[in-house]
Amino acid sequence: MMTMSLPLLWASIFIPFIAALITIVLGENLDKKTLAAINSGSLLLSALIILYSYITYGIKGLAFDPVIFTVDGLGTFALSMDAMVFLASFSIALVTAIVAVYSLPYMDHRFEEMRGKGERVPGWRTYYFLYTLFALSMIGTVMSTNMIEFYLFLELTLIPSFLLIAFYGYGDRVKIAILYLIWTHVGALLFLIGTLALGQSVGFDFISLDKGFLVGLGENLGTIASTVALLLIIGLAVKMAVLGLHIWLPYAHAEAPTPISALLSPNLIGIGGVMMFRIVYVLFPATFAGLSDILYVWALATMIYGGLMALSQTDFKRLLAYSSVSQMGYMLLGLASVSVFGVAGTMLHYMVHAFGKAILFAVAGILIANLHGLRDITKMGGLATKMPYTAALALLGFMHITGIPPTSGLWSEYLIIRGAVEKTLAQGLSWYVGTALALLLGIGLSTAYAFLTMKRVFYGELKEELSSAKEAERSYWAPLIVLAALGILTFILASPIIDPLVSQIQAVMRGV
Repeated sequence: MMTMSLPLLWASIFIPFIAALITIVLGENLDKKTLAAINSGSLLLSALIILYSYITYGIKGLAFDPVIFTVDGLGTFALSMDAMVFLASFSIALVTAIVAVYSLPYMDHRFEEMRGKGERVPGWRTYYFLYTLFALSMIGTVMSTNMIEFYLFLELTLIPSFLLIAFYGYGDRVKIAILYLIWTHVGALLFLIGTLALGQSVGFDFISLDKGFLVGLGENLGTIASTVALLLIIGLAVKMAVLGLHIWLPYAHAEAPTPISALLSPNLIGIGGVMMFRIVYVLFPATFAGLSDILYVWALATMIYGGLMALSQTDFKRLLAYSSVSQMGYMLLGLASVSVFGVAGTMLHYMVHAFGKAILFAVAGILIANLHGLRDITKMGGLATKMPYTAALALLGFMHITGIPPTSGLWSEYLIIRGAVEKTLAQGLSWYVGTALALLLGIGLSTAYAFLTMKRVFYGELKEELSSAKEAERSYWAPLIVLAALGILTFILASPIIDPLVSQIQAVMRGV
């Protein structure tokens, strides 16, 4: 375990916060391009700080920023860096930086659309202020070392994202924003109830500056350990939108303004999976292992349900929303395997899903902006001849989430399946056969909805009403090339990413 010599981790949150303050205070006097540059630049700088911090310190183990806050009765508020934190925090910072650039042309179109309908438009200053608050709060959640600290950052993600949907979304956006607020806030409250029950007995820290991960601390609660662990799991499962707790997701993600959909789906919901391991498994390893069979079946059911629902959709954004439900099933499966490789697959899949789904939602936005609001897949077809760059990006996005080389989705899917196989081999033939059939169905559905959608949207006969379609302006698709390229680069450089990740997860699971 190491301690960082400079307060870089807090800077990765503080710099975007300064950008948000500049935006809200001086935004009236700044044009939209300047606002985009300030906010995107601050998040890009955050991503570079995170990358530097990981390469310098976190790749060697668990590292801390030396700036800490100790609160009587609540523990120590600090920020940490390791291989797991890196994959999540870097993905968040980079995706939000790129989508902030993509927002410039897309939200320009959205504002004109809203004005054309006589609707009030809060404007660029409000948009980028809320956007950057949303981004920095997500970074804070995954770096947290204390459950109250995590809860505060988690609730901070809710307020700006709720307002972004209510102000700029589609359809009955205020009603949908309230649905999103209620569901996800209830999940956070369940987590808080479990947190308070735990904290009053053993404290709120799940990572200590001198001991590292406090593995097994929660088991000291005795008979109520399983109840507390279950509250924490269900609270985070609401955020993940796994089967039965997913009701809010198809509405919120489909009707949010598309740049926000590109953050909600890959970045926000995946935090539940990352922190389910870092908090619940760490504090309750035996209890979590005891619940793993239930979580395992729940994960497979989520994969299959999400895939079936995605396959049945005709609205492109709604299809992508249900695809995210299915992808959360993959992440939960890795965790439920209680295997080093399965958990590593979950952490890696966070990054894979962040890159791939951000591309796909951005592609949906390109189609909406350039085809007069068209979202109905049945009215598309043959667009690859008219929009070749958009089609290529969509293909790479689907390759990410279906695990097809040369994208890093291959490695995350391999690790998750390897973990699932390890679990089932230890439980007997019936589990093995059942898992094999469920995985074939779940993975088959993911592949089916991905490439049937490609066929229905971009290939086949060009619809007559789309004959005048043309490729979007470069400002729409150029930023997405960075995400596509990183997905390929991380496929090639898999070992430097996966080896430290596996090593650190193995140390945590051994209680080191």
